[in-house]
Amino acid sequence: MGMALSSEETRQLLARLVFDDSSAADWVQDVWALSPTLGETAARLADAFEAVTDCASPERLENLVQGLYKAQLEDRV
Repeated sequence: MGMALSSEETRQLLARLVFDDSSAADWVQDVWALSPTLGETAARLADAFEAVTDCASPERLENLVQGLYKAQLEDRV
């Protein structure tokens, strides 16, 4: 990732890494359908995700996303 990303692009990439192609809300509903107990935990996790991405600096978020994508690529090799 050589190009600087906007804060929103960085958040979207991080959300895609965590929640795949669904939104956080859809992911929580899917987990809830499997297990209400886990659904409550998933809802708290989604809230924490939002809080962390809201309060982290854009540079820190971008570094986190770059590190996670790099690790994911290394795991596939």
